[in-house]
Parts: sequence; C-alpha cells; structure tokens
Amino acid sequence: MKILITGGAGFIGSNLAEALLSRDDITYVRVLDDLSTGFRHNINDLIGHPKFEFVQGDIRDYDTCVKACKGMDIVSHQAALGSVPRSIKDPITTNAVNITGTLNVYTAAKEEGIKKVIFAASSSTYGDDKTIPKVENKIGNPLSPYAVTKYVSELYAKVFADLYDMNFIGLRYFNVFGPKQDPNGAYAAVIPLFMKAALEGKAPTINGDGSYSRDFTYIDNVVEANIQAMQIPVNDKAQNEIYNIAYGKRTTLNELWSYIKEVSKTAVAATHAKVRMGDVPHSLADISKARKLLGYGPLFDVKKGLFYSFEWYKEYYNRKIENC
Repeated sequence: MKILITGGAGFIGSNLAEALLSRDDITYVRVLDDLSTGFRHNINDLIGHPKFEFVQGDIRDYDTCVKACKGMDIVSHQAALGSVPRSIKDPITTNAVNITGTLNVYTAAKEEGIKKVIFAASSSTYGDDKTIPKVENKIGNPLSPYAVTKYVSELYAKVFADLYDMNFIGLRYFNVFGPKQDPNGAYAAVIPLFMKAALEGKAPTINGDGSYSRDFTYIDNVVEANIQAMQIPVNDKAQNEIYNIAYGKRTTLNELWSYIKEVSKTAVAATHAKVRMGDVPHSLADISKARKLLGYGPLFDVKKGLFYSFEWYKEYYNRKIENC
C-alpha cells in the first residue's frame, strides 16, 4: 500500500507515519503538511528513508491536494486546525482548513481514483449530548466552530461514499496524548501543558474545580486503530462507518495531575481558573463498535501512556537545553 498522510508532520500524523514505515506491507508513505501546526522536527528521523516523501503544502490549495494524491492507494486525512478555543477566536480560518481543506482532500482523492480514505473525526461532534458513554449514532448540538467543522467532515464523507463509489472510515478521537504533542503555544493541549509544568516544577492551571473528566487516549492506541482501518477490505461491512477511538475510561483533571505528579515525582499543587468557553463537562467513549468491526483494542491505559509520555518530554526538554 502507498499511503498519503495529510498533516503528517503533526502530532498524530508523524507518529502514524513512523509506525507505517516499520511495516513490510507499506511500500510508500507521503506526508503533506504546511508546517503551520506541525513541525519538521517531528519527521526529521524519517527524512531520507527510501519509502518516505515529505511535501510541504496547504490543503486549502486544491492543486496541492491533487498532486499529493497522485499514485497513492489510501489517504489518511489527519490535517486539521485543532483547538476549541482557537476556533472560537478565529472561526473563519478553522472553517477554511477543516471544511474547505477537507473537501479539497476528498475531491482530490476521488479525481485520482483513490477508493479508501481514513479521516480524523473528533469527539467534539457529540456537543451538548449528555449521554455517557458516547455512542456513535447519538450526537447533540455542537458547542464550538471546531465541532461544527469536524461534523461536516463526517457528512461530506457519507455523501462522497454514496455518490462516488468510495470508502470512508471516520475515527472520532478522544483526547489523544503522547510523544510529539506540542507543549508550547496558546492552544497546547492539557497533558503536554501539565508535563511542561511538572518538568519545570511549576503549578499547572486546571480550568474549573478539576472535576471535569475526559477519556484520555494514548497515541499508540490511535495509531493502531488507523492501521486496522487501513486493512479493512474494500467491501467489508466495517467500511463507511464512524468509530470512537479512545481508551474507554474517564479521568478527571484532578486525577490526571495526580498521575503526572506520580510519574514525574513532583509535589507541586495545581492552581484553578475559570472553565473555558465551549468545554463539555465530561467525555467517555463506548468503544464496543470499534472492537467489533475494526478489531480495535487499546493496549495502553492512561497511567502507562503518561509514563511513556513523560519519558519523551524529559528527553525533549533536555535536548532543548543542550541546543540553547
């Protein structure tokens, strides 16, 4: 298989690219990324690999998407402008990347005769639905522009599958964390921010009283789900479906910091701030559909994932200090 990964220099995409290149059944991996939220250092170790190609380009440019799709068997569409707060501040750019960009990718795949697209969906699609755990066929009203854009990517996938004889598999990620997740910037996710605080011996900020909970999911679980989705035969009943990809258990923000204190051996207490606009109180995935149809089974729980993540962040900060 020859795979195009959009957003392949980002957190999830770069981990997926690395995993795919270690497999004998993958003959070529092409990464398309504009390096706006992804980083070249995430793929530095892959540059020069005989089965790897990096193309710098923006999915908002249709011609770029067509060129990137040429000769590929599968598109893994991971590119997106993430972050609920960023989408609230700048809905126009979020829409341009996540909707127009996604439509460009889907259309380019169609024009190049690619029959299978795996795409990154999001648990934000569940919106104000209060069902716990979240099941794929029951969603609520979106609570942010980001959530709207991720739902639209699912709708377009269904339309393309119905109209153009293509197969789409959407993976609704739940709070993915792990190595290569950027700890810097205004829109950094909670776990890399907590890791950074632990390494610097500073108090992290928890939005709210810490009782909000998430289904935190280690990156290796997500990579494995993507690979399993790629291997589903074209006419299999598992095609053209949406799947929750998570660990399947809730962790509160207070518990999360307690776990990170444990792996980092810090005693610093967290501080608290106001709840962020657009945040849902609780998130927990029902992963039974992915287990049944994709053969998905998460191998890493939160604590094990946090341990491996902390080891990576420790090395990351040591390298930064050495390079200063």
